[in-house]
Amino acid sequence: MSELLEPALERATRLPRDAMYYEVKREIEEFLYDEANLLDDRHFNEWLDTLAEDLEYFMPMEYNVKAGEHAQRELTTRDKQMSWFNEGKWTLAKRVEQILTGVHWAEEPLSRVSRMVSNVQLTAMETNADGELEVDVSSRFLNYQNRCEYEQYFFVGDRKDRMRRTAEGWKLARREIRIHQNVLLAKNLTIFF
Repeated sequence: MSELLEPALERATRLPRDAMYYEVKREIEEFLYDEANLLDDRHFNEWLDTLAEDLEYFMPMEYNVKAGEHAQRELTTRDKQMSWFNEGKWTLAKRVEQILTGVHWAEEPLSRVSRMVSNVQLTAMETNADGELEVDVSSRFLNYQNRCEYEQYFFVGDRKDRMRRTAEGWKLARREIRIHQNVLLAKNLTIFF
């Protein structure tokens, strides 16, 4: 079997599309849309409240590789190679604090950002040791950023999230962001995904 076809076979396994799937999917879609609005409206501290304390927030770098080597070599690996982001809730909170000082050179004046989220699908559901539902979610995004007068950037990619239903509501526990460019065309990478 061709190595190029193997990832397609992995994607073929789907959760049953039953009432529970669609109810949880609707809740998570609303979470993701609310998250996009919080970030677009610059309510960064409220956004931080939606993150789990043990959050893993990771954006690997992407390389151009020979056909057939994508699965092994296209993306950098967490904690072993360079990445765009490899953060937790604490470091994201520090980034928010820095932006909100008003003297953050890369975000003064603040960027105008509009986020779109689509293609939301649940890929796994399980109950963790604390009895909380954890759901793996895939989605696509398009983020538009405008800075100052003439700077415009588009970030396009997909995300693999782990969402956790807690007593306080849904929390983002893990996010892996794939931005589909191997050379960053923006002058900086200060927005949140």
